[in-house]
Amino acid sequence: MRVDVIGIFPEYLAPLELSIVGRARTTGLLEVVAHDLRDWTHDVHRTVDDTPYGGGAGMVMKPEPWGEALDAVLAGGPGGGPAGARARLVVPTPGGRPFTQALAEEYAALPWLVFTCGRYEGIDARVAAQAAARPEVEAVDEVSLGDYVLAGGEAAVLVIVEAVARLLPGVLGNPDSLSEESHTDGLLEYPVYTKPQAWRGIEVPEILRSGDHGRIARWRRDSALRRTAAVRPDLVAALDPAGLDRADLATLAAAGWVPGEDGRFRPVPPCVPD
Repeated sequence: MRVDVIGIFPEYLAPLELSIVGRARTTGLLEVVAHDLRDWTHDVHRTVDDTPYGGGAGMVMKPEPWGEALDAVLAGGPGGGPAGARARLVVPTPGGRPFTQALAEEYAALPWLVFTCGRYEGIDARVAAQAAARPEVEAVDEVSLGDYVLAGGEAAVLVIVEAVARLLPGVLGNPDSLSEESHTDGLLEYPVYTKPQAWRGIEVPEILRSGDHGRIARWRRDSALRRTAAVRPDLVAALDPAGLDRADLATLAAAGWVPGEDGRFRPVPPCVPD
């Protein structure tokens, strides 16, 4: 996979040289190229922003340097990317669609991602509109990490690239570790433990030391269901009861969630004493 990142702080991406992402780059599984947007400015101050039309506080990033940067990065045609691929242009913004594990998996199947790192009040909206019409661009995605605002898109790119890179074939030493992670099946992951057996008076649950793999699997499943119900009830509400077994349904019922008449999970109304 190739990843191009355009912004005014290319040095912000130095952490992508570390850990599993760094190893993926070293082994050739992932190519990351950072571009300085100011390289496509033409004034002595290397200006990338201006006041917004319509008034208001803050500054908006100018379309001219962005247009020239995308011209260069996309190499002017559909054949400019890896093996003639088209790019998915990703625009981190608090006004975008939520970044999820499912979207990370979608990106991991693509050959080429191009990120635009906005600053200030954002990038002139014409940049994304013009890019969406380019033949080199498969689609333009505006993506948000959550309901909050960052100073710029670089931090979001670090998160997205790491989430995607670890899904690439060959990046993780044991690919089976991906199968039981949080959000893989719509649930949060169960609690995990390692040696020693007892630490500061707290014992590892006996069932995990039993060697009974069937009971261990059930304990982990129940723990994931209970944790999800307690921490992320929105994820429980999105589950399909038809995809769960009787033990799953019993665990969720004990946690206060049962299927409603519409077939979706609903919290159990609290009991009111007579």
